Amino acid sequence: MIQTGIVWFKTDLRIADNETLIKAIAQCEKVICVYCFDEAHYADTSYGFKKTGNYKTQFLIEALKDLDKSLRAIGSGLLVVKGKPEVEIPKIFKEYKAYKVFAKREVAYEEKQTEKLVQQQLFQVRCEFETFSTSTLYHAEDLPFSITNIPDLFTNFRKQTEKESTIRKPFEKPKTLVSPQMPLLELPTVKELGLKNVKKDSRAVLVYKGGETEALKRLHHYFSDSKSLSTYKETRNGMIGADYSSKFSAWLAIGCISSRYIYEEIKKYEKKFGTNDSTYWLTFELLWRDFFRFMFKKHQTKFFLYSGIKSEKANSKSLNKKLLTQWINGQTDSDFINANMIELKLTGFMSNRGRQNVASYFCNELNMDWRYGAAYFESQLIDYDVCSNWGNWAYLAGVGNDGRDQRYFNIAKQANDYDKKMEFRELWLK
Repeated sequence: MIQTGIVWFKTDLRIADNETLIKAIAQCEKVICVYCFDEAHYADTSYGFKKTGNYKTQFLIEALKDLDKSLRAIGSGLLVVKGKPEVEIPKIFKEYKAYKVFAKREVAYEEKQTEKLVQQQLFQVRCEFETFSTSTLYHAEDLPFSITNIPDLFTNFRKQTEKESTIRKPFEKPKTLVSPQMPLLELPTVKELGLKNVKKDSRAVLVYKGGETEALKRLHHYFSDSKSLSTYKETRNGMIGADYSSKFSAWLAIGCISSRYIYEEIKKYEKKFGTNDSTYWLTFELLWRDFFRFMFKKHQTKFFLYSGIKSEKANSKSLNKKLLTQWINGQTDSDFINANMIELKLTGFMSNRGRQNVASYFCNELNMDWRYGAAYFESQLIDYDVCSNWGNWAYLAGVGNDGRDQRYFNIAKQANDYDKKMEFRELWLK
């Protein structure tokens, strides 16, 4: 009997360095590649925002088109379904008489719950279910400590990990993939998902397009064409233009490219053009992504509580809808905050410097429950990643992985330091 396996793609939308896909090919004679538009991702959250907004959805649809094209080039294709994964994945298992489902391993609470529901339903129909860790630079098994003993301070985590652990080589891209005859790709439209098509704003730092192909193009531009990696540390706090930072985050968020693949390319770059603080600093930032992911494995639901990973305390901050609306629409008392919020609203992107400032302003000046800010970012960001977003917001709210109780930004000083000539504010407030 032919053994057929299913690869359930989620936020790992690539064929290079994809252990889930590689293991399925190794164990199965035929492989079905599936993506499920989870209806829960397009509902409103308890904070009143769409869980997945316009910008990320458009980016995701582009990425799925690209993934289907890549899969067809090696003999397969992408089967897309819409609904509840715990219903849809078992349906496909029955239809294709598969024996096993392969998927990326989740760490955040809601994603873990969905994973458990799928696993329970598959076990009932005697289907095996195996997950793989595909999102981090360092594999969890290679860390110098157990998940429960990971230091809560990033510096301690980084120093010990860099000293005692090694980064695994990325997996090669598969050359062939045997599948049954796959139907032509059918994707829901943005409107069918309850959202709106977005117009590209000419002021946007970059025209983002989803997909592994575009991720590799961006990497080639940043490393080879512009050699911007060599000056990354000096320019990373910029706010205007494409090359002040790598802009890899959107592709990393849905797995169009992996951290390990980027790391491998950094090492090649260093051999060719030399090593400096900037080439190291991009690896440093990738390590921050790892840290938040491992923190979610360790602390689980705590990052979604008002008190974060700190000791339990009553929520003393309420929601002021008027102030929230002004913050979202860039109508606060600070022109620097307004410019950043308008950029986010019109493009789905904001610089790292901007994110820190608007979060500090939300928590410390407006004095509101930080989770509403995090939930708005979840809905609006093209590069939304559950661990990085909620981890960073908790950090800035003083209830996350920070030794200090409060991380306060002097907004006027920040504006003067990072937008001295007011070019960024003039760009977005005109």
